[in-house]
Amino acid sequence: MISVIIPHLDQPELLRSCLASLTSQTGLRQPFELIVVDNGSKELPVNACAAYPGTSLLSEPVPGPGPARNRGVSHATGDILAFIDADCTADSHWLSEIERQFETDGSLNILGGDVRISYENSERPTLLEAYETVFAYRMKEYIAKQGFTGTGNLAMRASVFAAVGLFGGIDIAEDRDWGQRALSKGYRTRYCPEMIVFHPARKSFSELARKWQRHTAHDFARIRAMRGWWPRWIIRTAAIALSPAAEMFRIAASDRLDGLRARMLAFVGVVLVRCYRAAIMLSLAFGASSARMSGRWNPASISALPRDG
Repeated sequence: MISVIIPHLDQPELLRSCLASLTSQTGLRQPFELIVVDNGSKELPVNACAAYPGTSLLSEPVPGPGPARNRGVSHATGDILAFIDADCTADSHWLSEIERQFETDGSLNILGGDVRISYENSERPTLLEAYETVFAYRMKEYIAKQGFTGTGNLAMRASVFAAVGLFGGIDIAEDRDWGQRALSKGYRTRYCPEMIVFHPARKSFSELARKWQRHTAHDFARIRAMRGWWPRWIIRTAAIALSPAAEMFRIAASDRLDGLRARMLAFVGVVLVRCYRAAIMLSLAFGASSARMSGRWNPASISALPRDG
């Protein structure tokens, strides 16, 4: 049995698309269960889940995708746990590929797949679609260099989850934290390019800004605990601001972009994003609250977070 766990927050229509993609999987031999865990939506996605019989709907009051996933695991009955986000859709062979990988190799413990950007119009990508096609969800790189993969396309043996422990809360990057804890216990994550999910690009820069506020705040909280953190953080900020020039080759060589227009949009996007990230980093260095930034997954959580000193 494969248990598919889906955290959800105020995205009922995207959740419907996610569930539709999961209920139309092909090539799978064993049964699977779908577990949606709502994390404080204005309205529970009862109708979206009811449209796909057999889908379990749970609620997790503690803010954060990590606690939501933990709630789903506590309800799961499968020996394989698969994680996907509510705003993603799965390739039609996603579950059968997970099944094949774990059945073929008994030593496999954790599997991370490819996350691709879905376009509204494949012939004319938007600036954010072009940018995220190259720079978002680089799971192969995360696995190779940092030993973790994103929880939006992740599978593992239930026994491994039990050994490693729960996902962290909203105050940390729960995917990196869990993956690196797993690595410290000897469990390596394997990248599988045939295990594919699709994620829509952000619709506005403000959505992307919220993502980077949260991720940058998590990095800041980790680095600030180190001795001599301030000059190190400032040097890192400068490197981020200057980095777009070094990304020109990556954009030119990308096999996921088609045409000059898309490549130019991707470059404009990386300039805007890296400058914004540098501005966030400077604000944190001079006293902005990292806890309040990291609470953007669920606005209701902000008042419960401690202020930075």
